[in-house]
Amino acid sequence: MRLPPGSPVPSLRGAMSQTPPFHALSTPRKLSNAELARLLRLDLEPELDAINLYAARLEATEHPLARAVRRHVMDEEREHAALCWALIAQLDPSQAAHAREAVAKLEPLGRGAPDEEVEAAGKGGATAGLPAARGARPRSPGRPRR
Repeated sequence: MRLPPGSPVPSLRGAMSQTPPFHALSTPRKLSNAELARLLRLDLEPELDAINLYAARLEATEHPLARAVRRHVMDEEREHAALCWALIAQLDPSQAAHAREAVAKLEPLGRGAPDEEVEAAGKGGATAGLPAARGARPRSPGRPRR
């Protein structure tokens, strides 16, 4: 519809429905733990991107106040990522077990140990720095991964 020059623009208020702000997340039911863990994994991506963005901006200036602000904001994003990861570990015991195995593998990997030693270290699973998953059971050596 074309309006003649100088005509008032008609109001669209009431003519169009507004999209609910959380329409993509609106579900008729609550998320299961598996669905919530999947959603949190998706939430991790923008948190990690933000960390990289702020790190690049931090490196791009020598201004002390700008660097302090960027560092502070970057650390907040790191905390967000860590919180997502900690919650994933609580919701997904299998993911938490893989994380513990990975931590145990770091030391032998760092010193160049052979693959057999690295894999053996992962079977015991260290817990340093990782929250224990609720309901998580350690894998027995003969139990296949899911």
